Parts: sequence; structure tokens; C-alpha cells
Amino acid sequence: MKKICLVATIPDVVHSFMKGHIRAAAEKWPVAIITNPERAELLQDLDARFISLDIRRKVSPWRDLLVLIRLTQLFRRERFDLVHTIMPKTGLLAMLAAMLAGVPVRMHTFTGQVWANKRGWKRTALRMFDRLIVAFATHVLVDSPSQRDFLVSEGVLKPGKGIVIGHGSICGIDAHQFHPDAQVRGAVRTELGISAERTVMLFLGRLNRDKGMLDLAAAFADIAARRPDVVLVLVGAEEDVPYARVQEICGKYRDRLRRVNFTPDPQRYMAAADIFCLPSYREGFGQVIIEAAASGVPTVASRIYGITDAVEDGKTGLLFAQGDIAALTKNLLVLIEDKVLRHNMGEAARLRALELFASEKITGELVGLYEKLMA
Repeated sequence: MKKICLVATIPDVVHSFMKGHIRAAAEKWPVAIITNPERAELLQDLDARFISLDIRRKVSPWRDLLVLIRLTQLFRRERFDLVHTIMPKTGLLAMLAAMLAGVPVRMHTFTGQVWANKRGWKRTALRMFDRLIVAFATHVLVDSPSQRDFLVSEGVLKPGKGIVIGHGSICGIDAHQFHPDAQVRGAVRTELGISAERTVMLFLGRLNRDKGMLDLAAAFADIAARRPDVVLVLVGAEEDVPYARVQEICGKYRDRLRRVNFTPDPQRYMAAADIFCLPSYREGFGQVIIEAAASGVPTVASRIYGITDAVEDGKTGLLFAQGDIAALTKNLLVLIEDKVLRHNMGEAARLRALELFASEKITGELVGLYEKLMA
């Protein structure tokens, strides 16, 4: 029987983006997951074998060499027919190890480029690593059409290469999980101390500069000075922007901030929101945008590759030039002040998400691709 292995740096990513694929694949073939043991309890409900490996996001030449050796040994011993990787460093190490071990089908999924908004030697070096991933892989998936175009323009992919499943997205949207829910909306607002009549802006993601966290904090400070009814909810772990820094920027309006650390139940906070905001500087697709959309929530986001596939500007949300805090503030105020527009965009966003990005369709196409490639 054919055997499949999925490799990712952290269990959070597997749980958030790949659990549907794993469950579907596990109905046909034995599936193994190789990832860091931290928060591995998230994977307990998946019908797959867990293999612990100390893969870390930060570059560490000696540790990464040991991971490469260990992966090569694992792949040779296990004789997987297909290895599928996600996240940049994981892709580089596991695709090379799979090639060295003779794995016949080596697939990597690009979900955005860490070098997209960098300059100089860092951009050159990181882009070279992506080119190496492509060289080591037999097949490359890209989670949005505009990201594929970007990779072709940067010389990472050759024209005509790179597979996009459906209209994009790594896993699609589960309408049973993400949907409007008045009861959950009320419960979450009660938990956070937010009254029903207030307008809730939501950010869900890592608190870092690349996600536009500092821009959002500055925009909210301006909005809060004009609109005493608006609350900003931040859901996600701290990275290079401490929550204390966000509070500092918001100044005397910090009492209208709410903070939640990593959650395995993002749908609860989507249901409680009125407007989703993603002022990101780099994004492969913007999965959280279609999660918000399926919950009936319109998005204000930066006009960059990846996001332009997730938001239909003027219909399901509003886009602005990345880094333009004044435009970000203006677009947020438009939706804050116009409840009818907000409702109509939310309805349009939900219909579009369910029509184009249903998880059953994305999962079915990916599992079908697995079957075709291993035939």
C-alpha cells in the first residue's frame, strides 16, 4: 500500500490548514506527520501517525543539519511514496532529504514568501532557497494564482509551472465551522467585555510587522479618537511586535483593545466580529480572510498578491495600498459608519467563499492529485 508523509515546522500549521486533507488521505493510505512536538496534542484527533522531530522556525546551521540527516534516515527507512511539505525551511530540508532518500513524489506548497518585502542580500539569499526547493521537488503547489504569477516573475518558477488547486487557498473553508452564529457572537462578546451595540474590528494572526500590526495600531488610535463605539480585538501569539507596543501606540484608547493568545477555535472570534482587518505586507493567500468571509464578515486588507485572490475589492471588502495608514483608516471608517454596506459586503463575501473555496472541493482535488501522482 502507498504511504504518505506530511512535514511541517509546527503542529499549529498542520491543525489549521491540513487536518481536512489528512483525514481524507488517511481513508485511502497510511499517513504520517513529522513536526515539532510542541503543541502536538492538536494532532490527536487525526487518523495519522505522529513522528516527533525538533524542527524549528529559526535558522540554526548545526541543528538544521541534524534535522536533514534525521529526515533522510526516516525517509529511507519508511519508504514513503509521497512527501508533502509546507513552510519554507521545512520545504528546503525535507525536499532535499526526500530527494536523497529516493522518494518518488516530492511535493511542496508555497504559502507566501518571507523575502517578498525584503531588500538586498537577504532577499537574494531567501529567494535562492525557494529556487532550491523547486529544484528538489517533483511537484510544486501554490495557494493562489497571483502568488504563482509573482513566483514566475521572480524566476522561482518557470512559466506554466506551479499547481493551484481550484481558485486558491491551501485548505478551503469549512462552512460547518465558519458561519454566522448569533449565540456564539453574544458569548464571545460577553467573555471579552464587549457590549452588543459596539463595532468590533478583528485581527487574527501573529503579532508582527509583516502582518501590519503597527499600521493597524496607528489606524485604530485615530479611529478610536473619532468613534467611541469601536473595539479592536487581536487574536494571535506575539512575535516581533509585543502587545505592550500596540497598547503604547493606542495610548489613552488602550482600554478598547482586547487580546487573545493563540486559539484552536478562530471561528468563535470571526462570529463576534463586524469587520476583519489584515494590513499585511506579504501573504500567500490570506486564509483568514475567507474564514471571515464564510462567517459573513467583510475585510479591509492591503492590496498585495495573495490577498487580491481572497478579496473582491468593493464587493466583499475594501483594499488599500500596503503601508498607507491613512487609506487603511479611511476604509475601516467607511465600513464602521455604513452598516448597510458592511452587511451587504459580508453577505457577498460569504456567498463567494462558499462558492469558490469550499473545503470539500479543495480537499477532493488535492487527494485526487495524490492518487494520480502515486499511480
